[in-house]
Amino acid sequence: MTSISIIGSGKMGAAIAEVATRAGAAVQIIKRSTTSPSAARDGFDYGVMGDELTGELVVLAVPYGAYPGILHHYRDQLSRKVVIDISNPIDFSTYDRLTSPADSSTAAELAKMLPEGSAVVKAFNVNLGETLTTGTNGTTTTTVLYAGDYAEAKIAVAQLIEGAGMRAVDAGPLTRARELEAMGFLQILMAALGKTRYESGFTLLA
Repeated sequence: MTSISIIGSGKMGAAIAEVATRAGAAVQIIKRSTTSPSAARDGFDYGVMGDELTGELVVLAVPYGAYPGILHHYRDQLSRKVVIDISNPIDFSTYDRLTSPADSSTAAELAKMLPEGSAVVKAFNVNLGETLTTGTNGTTTTTVLYAGDYAEAKIAVAQLIEGAGMRAVDAGPLTRARELEAMGFLQILMAALGKTRYESGFTLLA
């Protein structure tokens, strides 16, 4: 299996690290600093911002607002990498809107900022961390929706998901990231309002 670098050591970064471990991938976690807390378990390769990225896949497990700072350190290194955007650009002051442009998405905006050869895939944003850690959504296998423009990049992400025992569903080109972000927004809003539980989520019945 491939290797993966996860930038961000919070709850979602930890959940995706567990996914990667189940899939047999080597995991590197990049923290903001040596004193940053980490929700991930011991046993991973840890680094701090600015350290070389070792993964073939790179997950940005941080808020979208942190992307410019990450690109300051890593833009050149992200050339020819598969970059996975998991962000949901919600206005958390009101819980009433997405902050990405009305005709775009964080994934599309990220793609504009990256060097030629990078491939952005939107994935994991519709999933709450618990459903990734356990690999189940209630009594069903967790479904992970993803979108992107490059076939090889999407295959690599699908193999990671399926290697972890979950279901990977291709939602289409990167333009579909806008709809995935709307789904993620709804998912988080419903959980925050107590309409669903944080270990629940959307699934597709085939």
